[in-house]
Amino acid sequence: MEFLTCIVAAEEDEFPAIGVSNSPLHEWSGIESPGLDTSRVATLHAVLTGDSLQMALEFYEPVFVAGDDEEILVLRIHDALFEALAQMDEEALENVAEELSAAEVYENDEGDPEEVLSFLMALADLAQLAESQGQTLFVWIKLLQR
Repeated sequence: MEFLTCIVAAEEDEFPAIGVSNSPLHEWSGIESPGLDTSRVATLHAVLTGDSLQMALEFYEPVFVAGDDEEILVLRIHDALFEALAQMDEEALENVAEELSAAEVYENDEGDPEEVLSFLMALADLAQLAESQGQTLFVWIKLLQR
């Protein structure tokens, strides 16, 4: 199954509007995140917070689900991950990129530590922007039915 994913900074109560948006990056600050799904978000959460993967998976139940031909999910980035991302410096991000690159859910598509680092740096920048504006981060996933 193919899907499109992006992460956006938005107000806490805007997740329904994000869910019905055809292109959230035109309406909110954000980044494209090819290949990012719930298991990858949970793995990132576990690596950055020290929580178990099982616990992290429980944090990422969709806050919004819609769809007919295409299903859209919206996940809210948990506060612990959001805070960790907003506080990361480049050296810490490099270490996380190395660890994620070795994780099974990342190694198939994004095993290159440089690509993972580039994604993490953009995500940390977005978290810092969201924090400065009193917003949070949401993951918009559009599942494409084939």
